[in-house]
Amino acid sequence: MTVRPPGQVATVRRARADEVVALRHAVLRPHAALTDAVFPGDDGPVAAHFCAEDGDGKIIGVASVWPEAPPWAPESTGAWHLRGMATDPVWRGRGVGAAVLAALTDHVTTAGGQLLWCNARAKAVPFYRRAGFNTRGEGWEVPVIGPHVAMTKELTAAGRRRALGAG
Repeated sequence: MTVRPPGQVATVRRARADEVVALRHAVLRPHAALTDAVFPGDDGPVAAHFCAEDGDGKIIGVASVWPEAPPWAPESTGAWHLRGMATDPVWRGRGVGAAVLAALTDHVTTAGGQLLWCNARAKAVPFYRRAGFNTRGEGWEVPVIGPHVAMTKELTAAGRRRALGAG
């Protein structure tokens, strides 16, 4: 998948866990140690990591996902947890995050996922809403990081069939 920000090219690809940590750290946790940007589940056998690279191969957007039930429905199946979504501030508003999220969503639908969920920073809520996510429940404050809210996106059977090439 390729996105074309004005005058530049960015390519989205599957990445290794170690490739997404530096940008996660710089954007999401600059106040903490680099190891705090390594999440439980990153190295799991079904974890999937995606990155966008600029024309020079520099990673400018990242996100990760793995099967995990949300805390409000621990018995649910088919749920995938989106974590560590970050875009280099220079590239924000140019479609990079949307392209990474689209690749990640395609991966989840192809794997049969039924729900994509995340704990979104309040300032990212409009981005996730544009991608079809809805807020769930009340927000909360994460010390040092700021306000968050749970967000979900139902992945329809029709969407899963399209991702599999069946309709």
